[in-house]
Amino acid sequence: MAEQAPKPVTIYLAGDSTVSDYPSSLFPRTGWGQVLPTMLDQQVTVQNFAKRGRSSKSFIHEGRLNWILNSIQKGDYLFIQFGHNDEKVRYPNLYTNPNTAYKIYLKQYIDGARKKGAFPILVTPVQRMSFSNDGRALDTHGRYPEAMKALAKEENVPVIDLAAKSRRLYQQLGTDNTKKLFLWLKAGQYPNYPQGVKDPTHFQEYGAEHIAKLVIEGIEELHLPIENHILAKYR
Repeated sequence: MAEQAPKPVTIYLAGDSTVSDYPSSLFPRTGWGQVLPTMLDQQVTVQNFAKRGRSSKSFIHEGRLNWILNSIQKGDYLFIQFGHNDEKVRYPNLYTNPNTAYKIYLKQYIDGARKKGAFPILVTPVQRMSFSNDGRALDTHGRYPEAMKALAKEENVPVIDLAAKSRRLYQQLGTDNTKKLFLWLKAGQYPNYPQGVKDPTHFQEYGAEHIAKLVIEGIEELHLPIENHILAKYR
């Protein structure tokens, strides 16, 4: 009997600017979701709906979650990373209290995916670059990662702790080498940033690759079925 061909699967990404795709006019600025497809085989399609400047709340209010839920199929995945913009207290359209509204909004992603027979995966927000005077990589998202992990436990949803993974990575690299991950460019280094830029939040392509590898590592640790689609060189 002939072997059945593996069923194609789609990973949908809901998130903010650290996840999203960028045009060549902003290169080398790159989100980890832009790089993720290069680490998976051709049976997996990545649909990156992540958008700059969005929080768990504004993403829903703009109808972006509905766009995903209108397309997502049974057996697909929905990876959900928010926190960077949920923290912005001065912007009521973005801000969510980590212990209340943040969890309520995230639950809408979980419930929506499950209703369609898809698998929700929570991803704690990747850390910004911040070091103490004595060289310790710092947590930069307050209570949001813990709130997301608490919700994951309550709802029995797998969680990739990208906040913890990225902080450990920065600690291993140290301050100077961590800058190489971020959009931390000298004047004249790239044509799109003639004046240079010092951005401790967003990644250049090299950094996005490192962060995407941490997401791949999380997929393997959770033994999600899609781990079988990870390309050999990233295992």
